[in-house]
Amino acid sequence: MWTSDGVFLFLLSALVAAQEQTSTTSLPAVAVSCASKSNSSCAECLQNASCLWCAPNKQCLDYPVKNILPPKSVCPLSDARWGICWVNFQTMMITLGVLSGLLVLGVLVCCLCCCCRRRRRRQRVSDDDEDLRAEQQTRARSARQKERRMEMQLRHDKIRQKYGLSKDNPYSRMDEKK
Repeated sequence: MWTSDGVFLFLLSALVAAQEQTSTTSLPAVAVSCASKSNSSCAECLQNASCLWCAPNKQCLDYPVKNILPPKSVCPLSDARWGICWVNFQTMMITLGVLSGLLVLGVLVCCLCCCCRRRRRRQRVSDDDEDLRAEQQTRARSARQKERRMEMQLRHDKIRQKYGLSKDNPYSRMDEKK
């Protein structure tokens, strides 16, 4: 069974081994300059991230860190390789520009779609509210109309009673004529 001391020792030894491996692999890359890899291959030059490969003259140069893009005097953009051998710097910059433009465009389209959906929801809710209000008004009107009819009916009944024309017995008029 593993104890807490055993686990701690195992993790400590793994950490020390990883540290030793990292320190041994990173030393040769720093010690070798980019200029010493000239007239070799692109892949060998670009193993170090601070190197720039110029394809026509097969030179491995230090990347000019003062500039974002390497100047034409160092190497033309269409011939410069950095990071990946099969993509030149010019193509990489164009591709990154297009991808960032598409990303921005996609975010804008998503924002517009969300705004339109919110408007539709709000309008749907307001339309539902308007329908509910219209239905309530219709009910109120019909209730008032029934009330008025009842009042009119009561008035007519009072007048009929006053003049003896009560509706209680519809045949009463016929009896009076005999």
